[in-house]
Amino acid sequence: MESKISLSQKQLSEFLLHVAVVRPVFIWGPPGIGKSSLVSQFAESVGLPCVSLLGSQLAPEDIIGVPQIVDGKSRFCPPTLIAKDEPYCLFLDELNACSHEVQKAFYSLIQDRRIGDFELPKGSIVIGAGNRAQDSAIVKPMSSALTNRLIHVHLRVSHRDWLDWAGQSDIHAWVIEYLQNRPDHLWSQPPKTEAAFSTPRSWHMLSDALHEMKENISDEMIEILSIGTLSPHHAGQFKGFIKQIRNNYALSAILKGQLKWPDKPEDRDVLYFLAQSFKSHLVKELPVSKIENSSHIKELAHKSKALIKQLASISLEIAQMVVAKENDDECLPDWFMVEIARDLPRIIVK
Repeated sequence: MESKISLSQKQLSEFLLHVAVVRPVFIWGPPGIGKSSLVSQFAESVGLPCVSLLGSQLAPEDIIGVPQIVDGKSRFCPPTLIAKDEPYCLFLDELNACSHEVQKAFYSLIQDRRIGDFELPKGSIVIGAGNRAQDSAIVKPMSSALTNRLIHVHLRVSHRDWLDWAGQSDIHAWVIEYLQNRPDHLWSQPPKTEAAFSTPRSWHMLSDALHEMKENISDEMIEILSIGTLSPHHAGQFKGFIKQIRNNYALSAILKGQLKWPDKPEDRDVLYFLAQSFKSHLVKELPVSKIENSSHIKELAHKSKALIKQLASISLEIAQMVVAKENDDECLPDWFMVEIARDLPRIIVK
């Protein structure tokens, strides 16, 4: 299921607080962005225990139970995990990964909050979640009957929400500082092949490993951990970022003329990270229209062209990367590109 409208983590928490208490909700989103933890936090906020069922591991009898003979009549007895006396939040994780037989077993549970003769305690909440087909995850088409029993909402990754949470959750300082510089690296589209990719969950895993390794972790181990948890591009950038910290390089010092671009062959990964951060800085600081240019902007544009020229003397390819158009969010303003083409024509890729 696709939607042009999506909610951040904070928005979804507010949505659940007002909607999930009256109707079952299904949360769509890619793997690793925090759907499960968000539901758990929501249940805690409303004072309910959270019971999670993993759809991909369920059989119909895990829901409806097995029949028993009571007074000469057969009666289905649901499992104790579901048949509770006090209200709770039932979280149906990976609901769209279960078989159609299991999906059918959920019909009455979701619609009427009932399984056979057992009815969920008053005040119980039902929430489902699942990945999307485009995420290369294990999913099955949801039947129209099941789809129509749920209110559907899409969760998106919000770096602001995640960084607010990370600052209170013992996430490693290197991870926080890196994502403050490159918030666009918090999440990457899942690849079509079996490879690591960046998500809030994978950054959390990297943070845990860094905490365990302590401060004396080697550059080689940082590379191994980042490649094992992040997308290849982000892993290389993170490695360069840590090397930059350890060698006291800083983009702010380079912009002020206090430091030069690192030019040693062994520092090429640091140079690449600094150049990427330099580009992000220019995209953020340079206005779209030249009319808006203040003396500060004119000075920044002048310094930036000099820095790009210096960068080209070390690596023409990396200098060209700074001015290359990748997408609408990482695009330098047209007026600045005109000045680059006029003053530094060999930098422009034809």
